[in-house]
Amino acid sequence: MSVTVSISGDFCITPSYLAANLFSNNVSELFQQSHLNIVNLECPVNKDGEQHKILKYGPHLQTNEDIFKHLKQLKIGAVTLANNHILDYGVQGLQATIDACRKNGIVFTGVGSNLVEAGVPKIIEQNGLKIALVNFCENEWSIATGDTAGANPLDVIDNLRQIQSARVAADFVLVIIHGGHEFYNLPSPRMVKQYRFFAEHGADAVIAHHTHCISGMELHKGIPIFYGLGNMIFTKASEYPGWYNGLIVQFNLQKGRPVQWQLIPLKQEKETYQLQLLEGTEKENLLQEVRNYSAVITTEEKLQSEWNAFVNKRKAQYLYVFSAMNVIPGRYLKGLLKRLGFIKILFPQKYITGIVNYINCEAHLDVSKAALNKQLKK
Repeated sequence: MSVTVSISGDFCITPSYLAANLFSNNVSELFQQSHLNIVNLECPVNKDGEQHKILKYGPHLQTNEDIFKHLKQLKIGAVTLANNHILDYGVQGLQATIDACRKNGIVFTGVGSNLVEAGVPKIIEQNGLKIALVNFCENEWSIATGDTAGANPLDVIDNLRQIQSARVAADFVLVIIHGGHEFYNLPSPRMVKQYRFFAEHGADAVIAHHTHCISGMELHKGIPIFYGLGNMIFTKASEYPGWYNGLIVQFNLQKGRPVQWQLIPLKQEKETYQLQLLEGTEKENLLQEVRNYSAVITTEEKLQSEWNAFVNKRKAQYLYVFSAMNVIPGRYLKGLLKRLGFIKILFPQKYITGIVNYINCEAHLDVSKAALNKQLKK
């Protein structure tokens, strides 16, 4: 007996669009035909206004329980919750999301009341097959600790143990990672190295999302790795064209046989956010984009060259975050200081060498993160 599993990327319907008809017939039909559908629920359920909004760098996302009507319309059977927004409205928002999943009969994975619980793989039985979901995310503002609730973090040693545990308990292990560089269509060399490692040590497939744009894929020692599915549906406007395209990876799982898969392109309408499957020339063009990115990923020199170009493009943004200018009030004053070249003045060579050492050296980074988090809590 085979099982069809369809996995999509980031799913966020904000409150103002929860009453809308968002799915075309061909999307609904596709999901109805799958045995198990999985999406990344990117926005937590929030019932308490701004009361539990956390202090963080970056935007806050939220929805309400009406989003589950849309999940059930698509027969979503499981959601991954290990992402950088699941704690945007505190433990209360996370718990409201978990409660809503249970109430609506939707399996969730990637979170827990503490670090250990968050890392437990979820086993789903379907047509006689046991399918394990191992879900974790890069370390931002949502991470569980030894005694606080949150998401399962990217930690190669812990994640390897989780994969190995799932390997013993299940027929298939699907590793779903929330990570990458927003609006960059390729993985970093570090990501490729880590994801291949997971493929070598027990994963039957590795699937990533978070970047809000599609990426390529590769077969590594027979294991498929998908480096970015893009958005499934995300009802926020963006000037970035790739925001409105996404991918479904549909697996056919059969015991004793290698994983079979296909990619199915999606697009959101820019004004209404209605989701539909791409067809004809649009479909082929998006799949060709995937092939182009895949060719870069599998060529080390090309991947490194593209990574270097991306770092050069984003360098000023990151230097700004590290500088004192980041906390200067007033955008006009900030703009003036930028034009006058104050960022360069704020980064003498000795200062840069200190930052580089505190980031590169594992021992220094351990203390730096602990000290900064303690200061932030004050």
